[in-house]
Formats: sequence, structure tokens, C-alpha cells
Amino acid sequence: MEQDARLEKVAIFVDVQNIYYTTKQAFGLHFDYNAFWAEATANREVVKAIAYAIDRGDEKQRQFQNILRAIGFDVKLKPFIQRSDGSAKGDWDVGITLDVMEYARDADVIVLVSGDGDFDLLVQRARQAFDVSVDVYGVAKLTADALVKSASRFVPVDDKLLLPAKRR
Repeated sequence: MEQDARLEKVAIFVDVQNIYYTTKQAFGLHFDYNAFWAEATANREVVKAIAYAIDRGDEKQRQFQNILRAIGFDVKLKPFIQRSDGSAKGDWDVGITLDVMEYARDADVIVLVSGDGDFDLLVQRARQAFDVSVDVYGVAKLTADALVKSASRFVPVDDKLLLPAKRR
């Protein structure tokens, strides 16, 4: 018997810092990467999945990165840079943009996990240039309106995508 329906091809890009801080600020909880993976990849073939993180070099963070790898993500790391004025630098916007543009041609759907409004132009361009749909996952009240509007579909991060609070 011939199978008519092929699986949708998906490329996933996760702005780890953004989703960490927005879920912590909005809910006081952590993002559930396993639940997200199950939802974002259901009935889809993963062509690429990258999680972008900042490397502070501590053991707990290395364990987290290994969990991401075990789920199926490639983990890209940038060193944490503390400036002399006390501010910090650790931004993956350009790297995420370059990778989305590279892998969009191989995908039917791009999944971007971030609430960063700087990505609205990227989402618009990817949709136009590659005729892909773009699902954006973000914390609703902390996701830029422009990003929500540019997405094919906005998926609010809620209880089903959060790890339960640890009991004390």
C-alpha cells in the first residue's frame, strides 16, 4: 500500500536564554524541553534542531546541555562575557538568523522558541523566501507583538510546556 502523506519536515531553533528568563519571570518555573520536543516534532521529521546557549562553564549547566543533546538538539554555545561596566553579553540573534536562513530551504515548518521582537523580520523573510510556515513558541505576555504577528502560528508557553514546581 502506497503512503500518500509524507511527514512535514521541521527545523527547530531555541533561544535558550530568552525562554529561560521569560518562563522564570512569568511563571517562576522552567521550560519543559521534553514536552516541547514531543509537541513540536509530533508527526514531523526533524531536519535540524539547535539550542543556542551561553556557556558559563559550570557543571549544572553542562548537565543541562547534555540533556538537550539527549533529547535531540545540537547545542551551540557562546562564552559568557562580563563587561568591565558590569553588564553582560551573550546574544545569539545573528547565529540563529543565519541558521534559520540556512535550514529553511530543507523544511516545511520552522519552529522558533523565543519572544525576542528582533526576530520578526527573520520570520517574515523566511516565510516569504522559502514558503515555510513559522511556529513561534513564547511566553504570551513577554513575547513581542511584532513577532506574534509575523508568525504563521503563535504557541503560548503555558502549563503543558513548564516543569512543575519542585516541592520543598
